[in-house]
Amino acid sequence: MRAFIHRHLKIIDRFIIKKYLGTFVFTMAIFMVISVVFDISEKLENFTSHHAKLHDIVFGYYAGFVPYYLNLLSPLINFLAVIFFTAKMANQTEIVPILSGKASFNRFLRPYFIAATLIFIVSFFANVYLIPYTNHLKNRFENANGIGDNDPNKSRVHMQIDKHTYVYLDQYNPSVRTGYQFIMEKFDDDTLREKLIAKQVTYDSLKRVWSLKNYTVKYVNGLREKFVSSGVKKDTVLDMRPTDFIAYDNEYSAMSLSDLNKNITTEKLRRPEVLNKLYYEKFHRFIYPLSAYVLTVLGVALSSRRVRGGVGLPLGLGIILCFTYVIVERFAIVFSVNGGVPPIFAVLIPNILFGMIGGYLLARAPK
Repeated sequence: MRAFIHRHLKIIDRFIIKKYLGTFVFTMAIFMVISVVFDISEKLENFTSHHAKLHDIVFGYYAGFVPYYLNLLSPLINFLAVIFFTAKMANQTEIVPILSGKASFNRFLRPYFIAATLIFIVSFFANVYLIPYTNHLKNRFENANGIGDNDPNKSRVHMQIDKHTYVYLDQYNPSVRTGYQFIMEKFDDDTLREKLIAKQVTYDSLKRVWSLKNYTVKYVNGLREKFVSSGVKKDTVLDMRPTDFIAYDNEYSAMSLSDLNKNITTEKLRRPEVLNKLYYEKFHRFIYPLSAYVLTVLGVALSSRRVRGGVGLPLGLGIILCFTYVIVERFAIVFSVNGGVPPIFAVLIPNILFGMIGGYLLARAPK
């Protein structure tokens, strides 16, 4: 391996890659240590009040917390790392002799792209395979110990369970698997044919049926409404599960890719209103790692020119752009979920916008 590296990578390549990855890893470690310390101080009372075991805290909560925030902060730390060591190279007049030695600016960028590719590969497999699993560990611990502000109880749920059947549930209590004010309507095209109303519906996990209590059923035939039956209790098989009435804000991020695809197929019929959120989560896993390239180009273009004041000005501009990137990405989610923007376009907005800025700055960079 060492012989292969020395054969295909020049001294300047190895120097830049080492500086790039070394600064990136060191900065990432510093950020994570600070994040964990602050999180422990914030959550310590919650851990003790719920009598959480140390094993569950370490291998449940923080086994998910650390990978999640490493992945979340990776593009921004990558950007700051590139700006820091490139601006330092420019300030020490190390870039000028490289470009003066008949090396083109594109040749100068090659080691940056090699390092960015390594970060991209790790980030890609983490987003697609590792992060959903660790998020599941973290979310399970949070939901079990009441961490966060998520209220899992849904109210006033409208859902389609097959081509002709719609259900409505006013409230659901997951602790006893019981819903209140349940309505099921069956249609023939746009015409209502049957309507069932129950004051209470409870899921029997052993029989895998829903028990209706204090229910009434009526058929509708034109202007005629006929009550066919009414009773105290009735067991019935319905194509719905208790999980359909329980929602956490973080549930989609903890799904594997196969589960995400299954939910997309299911929700197309049941709850079309959540499809944009599901599609955004799916596309985000594949496109988010591309930020390694976009922010690397932007960082090099921003910091490769020597300026008065050393690395302070490029680093300050980098921090401002970091916050701008986060804001744009948050707005992209809102545009997709609430604004009707196609998820694939919403996911691409930050990388396209900052890629254009990086291309403009790269064209003006000293060569």
